[in-house]
Amino acid sequence: MGGRRVLITGASKGIGRAVADRVARTGNVPVGLARTAPEDFPGEFHTVDFADVAATASALESIVAAGRVDAVVNNFGYARWGAIGDIDLNDLLPTYDLNMRVAVQMTQAALPGMQARAWGRIVNVTSLVTLGTPLRTPYAAAKAGLEAATRVWAGELARWGITVNAVAPGPTETEMYRSRSPVGSAQEAELLRTIPMRRLAAPAEIAHAICALLDEDAGYITGQILRADGGGSVCAA
Repeated sequence: MGGRRVLITGASKGIGRAVADRVARTGNVPVGLARTAPEDFPGEFHTVDFADVAATASALESIVAAGRVDAVVNNFGYARWGAIGDIDLNDLLPTYDLNMRVAVQMTQAALPGMQARAWGRIVNVTSLVTLGTPLRTPYAAAKAGLEAATRVWAGELARWGITVNAVAPGPTETEMYRSRSPVGSAQEAELLRTIPMRRLAAPAEIAHAICALLDEDAGYITGQILRADGGGSVCAA
């Protein structure tokens, strides 16, 4: 894949930024969206609060007007934790909205152009928590919904040459992860015991999996959930 324009949500840091860096290194143009802009983004960047539906739509209109969008990486995620007995019902709708609606909104913006050109790549970033990680009901349910949507969209869009896949990372060295699991904490030690590789993923490793599905030669892979989790899904099975 070369000379493609790739829309990436949550692109200012972590996995999203690693995807943007890899996309740029392969001669493509990353188009990043996030609430805060990084200082040295390697492509186009648009600051947007995804909780604002109208502002998100406006940013997408500008992006599509500026040029074609060949691929979408729905990386943005919003997480709320809690045991089932402690979940705040007011957290449910925002969690579903920000994990599912944003992915739908991004995909819908890029879709007409992809269909017209009979080529496109969509990768949804989900999570290992969909297999049943404790204390993650809202987030796991939202990401599981995105995995189901991945399969539905793959069936709907295959006739236009558009592939739709998901990458489900295991625990990854990101700011979101560290906000819940400090280095050397008992919580982290317990988590690492469930991962055969006994370590976290680097964002670049997850980006590699995502970008493999964006490749020109990945055109016969669609509707798949790639679990890049150090073997964690084996332990969860």
